[in-house]
This record gives sequence, structure tokens and C-alpha cells, in this order.
Amino acid sequence: MDNEVKLVSGAMVALAVATAALVVMPYMEVRDIQPPPGLKPYTSAELRGRGVYIANGCVYCHSQQPRDRNFGPDFERGWGRASVPGDYIYDKPHLLGSMRTGPDLFNIASRQPSKDWHLGHLYQPRAYVPGSIMPSYPFLFTVKDAKEAEKEGEQPVSLPPAYGPNVGQVVVPTPEALDLVKYLLALNHTYPVLPPAPKP
Repeated sequence: MDNEVKLVSGAMVALAVATAALVVMPYMEVRDIQPPPGLKPYTSAELRGRGVYIANGCVYCHSQQPRDRNFGPDFERGWGRASVPGDYIYDKPHLLGSMRTGPDLFNIASRQPSKDWHLGHLYQPRAYVPGSIMPSYPFLFTVKDAKEAEKEGEQPVSLPPAYGPNVGQVVVPTPEALDLVKYLLALNHTYPVLPPAPKP
């Protein structure tokens, strides 16, 4: 009986220490974090696009957490500064990701600010990045007669000639594709996270 009490007591102490170290202490560190001055809340269209991002599993191949220079070559790859907790204030749920089958998207809007590029890349990635293994998302687009699209005032996607539809047809993004691109273009964390150094 005495050994059982010691075993249970030891297990409870180990659980308490683990909870304090992995839950309580990290919460105490980040509970009062404020958003950096350059970070803006998502618009309704960007939030809808974030939903499309989640629904299509983009987080399974793309992270949103560049590492510090001491822990990896992310900065040298052009992915930007290391992220800080304040960068994620408006992200619920957080989409940090753990796989990097594709590049980190934390600063994709600063690296690739073109709406047309993103739309074309979603429709056919290999037209823009030869050898890419990213799947295409044709269901986020509609192929229409060019005259019909023009009549409806829709803006077709500019695709390289070899990747476009038949002559007389155009590829038109759905509202979901447009919202997804708005979300991607909101991923620009190039603002400073530290106050400027005091002048001497």
C-alpha cells in the first residue's frame, strides 16, 4: 500500500511540474501580448479566404513561422524575420504548420505582391514554378466563353499561353479564389516588432 501511495504521489508531482512548465508558464509569458503597431486585423474577405486556406489543407504543406537565424536558413531564403507571439494576435486558430513541403507563407505578400500571379499559381502552379509539386485548384475557377465573361464584367486570369483554356475561352476566379488571394496578400509581416533604437 505504501508503494502505491508513493507511486501516485510521484505521478501527481510529475504531472503538476509538466503542467506548470508546458501550460502555465507559457501562458503567463504571452497573456498580455499586444499586437505590433503595423499589424492590422483581417477584413471579412480575408477571413473568408483564411477559411478557404484551412478547408483546402494549405497548412499541411506550408508553415507560417520563420525561424531565427540561429536555428535555420529561413532569413537567407527570403522568408523574413523570425516571427514573434504578437504576430498571431488575430489568428484563431493559429496556422503555424509543421511541414515545409512548400515555402513558408508568413511573408508571401511581401515576396509576391501580385494578385494575378497568385490566381494563376493557384490555377496551375507549374506554369509559374516549374517542377512544383503543389496541386492545382481548378475547382476554385470557372472556364467561360470570353465574350460572356466580358459581358458579365468578370476579370479573367492571365495565364501563360500553354496553360490557358481553348481559344475563345477564359479562366475566371470564383469568389472563394479571390478571397483566398486576399488572405495571402494580407500575409505581410515586414513591420518592425521592436521600438527604434534611441538616438545618441
